[in-house]
Amino acid sequence: MEQLVALVAFPNALMLYVLMDIVIVLALLLTIRLLAGSQSKVSVSDELASKDNAAFGISVAGRMIALCIVLSAIVGRHIGQGFDIAALGMLLFGTIGILLIKLGRVAHDKVILHRLVKDEAIAKRNTAVAVVDASSAIASAIVIYGVINWVKGTDTQAIVAIITGFFVMLTVLLVTTRIYELRFARNNQVDSLQGQLRKGNLALGIQHSGNLIGTALVVSGAGDILQYDAATYVTNATGWLFCGVVGAFLLALIVGLAKRLVLLGIDWKQEVDLQENTGIATLEWVLSVGIALIVLGIIRF
Repeated sequence: MEQLVALVAFPNALMLYVLMDIVIVLALLLTIRLLAGSQSKVSVSDELASKDNAAFGISVAGRMIALCIVLSAIVGRHIGQGFDIAALGMLLFGTIGILLIKLGRVAHDKVILHRLVKDEAIAKRNTAVAVVDASSAIASAIVIYGVINWVKGTDTQAIVAIITGFFVMLTVLLVTTRIYELRFARNNQVDSLQGQLRKGNLALGIQHSGNLIGTALVVSGAGDILQYDAATYVTNATGWLFCGVVGAFLLALIVGLAKRLVLLGIDWKQEVDLQENTGIATLEWVLSVGIALIVLGIIRF
């Protein structure tokens, strides 16, 4: 058997660390579930079971997977340092992750998509808004994941760097969203991107979801080309912001070219913006996220 299966050496007490992390993860996921309806003052059970509100389920699922992404950067980070330090690290970063995901939803609602009343739209089963809401949470988590892997330790400097990276991510998403809004307005004089989302254009929600997640993936790669210095707060912030804006701009150019090649002969802007073609929107999502993953792979080479 040893000749057929060659396993790497595992640290002592690994299973105990894993069990402890799983218990904490489940507790934090339960916290996300309990907080899901607190802001809009609705019953989670009622929305999911009684009303069968798919939009609400998509929104909550986005926050849960976002938390899992953040926690995946923390699990195993403190193995061998003692159970108390490991538990404290998981709880600390997990709590910060929950707070930043919640803050990110509020900021995305009030600043980035300021013409939408997100919770009201989701309560009315608007799946387009729900998809964008879930994607904004996932985008936040992807960048937080990148920052957590970039920083060292669990001290105050690391926490400041994580929070700084989060606000950089919001800035980049704000800029890119405004650019996509201008593109939409140029091609559709009678309506706006947020107006179409408010009307429930699921295809546009899927397309914009790809923009958000793809941009976040590229921004998260900044940690692979920036040096971490716990004492240089301003340099850390400006470095992430510069890399994020440049990366988002380059991604938009490459994805735009890819769409013109892959969707040659198709008026994909009109198909998604006005005809709500979810098939083409899904292809655009794949191109945005797929090319972002390729760019990320090149950065990490």
